[in-house]
Amino acid sequence: MTTLSGATEETEPRSTQPRAFIVTIYGLYARDVGGWISVSALIQLMGRLQVDAPSVRSAISRLKRRGLLEARKVDGSAGYSLSRQARGILDEGDRRIFGRRRAELADGWLLAVFSVPESQRQQRHVLRSRLSWLGFGTTASGVWIAPRYLYEETREVLERHELSEYVDLFDAGYLAFGDVAELVGRWWDLEGLRRLYAEFLGSFDTVLERWLRDDAGGDAEAFEDYVRALTAWRRLPFLDPGLPPELLPRDWPGVRAAALFDELKDRLTEPAHRFASSVIEENSGRAATAGRR
Repeated sequence: MTTLSGATEETEPRSTQPRAFIVTIYGLYARDVGGWISVSALIQLMGRLQVDAPSVRSAISRLKRRGLLEARKVDGSAGYSLSRQARGILDEGDRRIFGRRRAELADGWLLAVFSVPESQRQQRHVLRSRLSWLGFGTTASGVWIAPRYLYEETREVLERHELSEYVDLFDAGYLAFGDVAELVGRWWDLEGLRRLYAEFLGSFDTVLERWLRDDAGGDAEAFEDYVRALTAWRRLPFLDPGLPPELLPRDWPGVRAAALFDELKDRLTEPAHRFASSVIEENSGRAATAGRR
């Protein structure tokens, strides 16, 4: 799963955090129950994250306006389902977040060369946003680069967003005249990415330490910590193109951050799922009971 509104949501002010939590909850749990969660269940789950009901309803409305959630009643209870578009985006996110890979030097590079008419500035903006979110770096104006393994995903995303007419994709290898390890620092904002990884480590190292002790907490606490961790983490596999280790700076924090996230995921997934499922089922049961009265 990934952010349902693209790269922009993750760089907006903290006031959008409720929306980010809702995306995480739908990505983790809604598809297991047919894509629908009642408003009452969502408010209860978000309450565990210290988000009040008015903020939940406001965030839902924004996601609905973007065509990502659809209002639907089940047994007389109000709730929201994932739209078809949202399901596609979440499936795409699953591949990157939970199936991420690291490129090898022998893989080569993927070049995206594009030209968008001045009269279609919005399409140009969308195209650049999509390429950035796929993990592309910039070598020159209109020439973007990524590890070769991103070809299939890039093609699918460009076609899905009707952007393929503006782009040519090339299978490439670097020949001369620079040091590739130095050049990747120009093509990608590695220092910015380093800071994001450091922030994740600073926020969740202590969370893992707590769960390594016997007094960490129960299912509800696991839900809180896992949703927070995944919400903070899920943008990073999109911003990080998975460059070969030989091209990364020494002591690259992405390796440790990925290991930390994996450890949290392994420890928290099951108890967090138990808690979320119990809340969703309990509220669905209330809806069914209310519908029979």
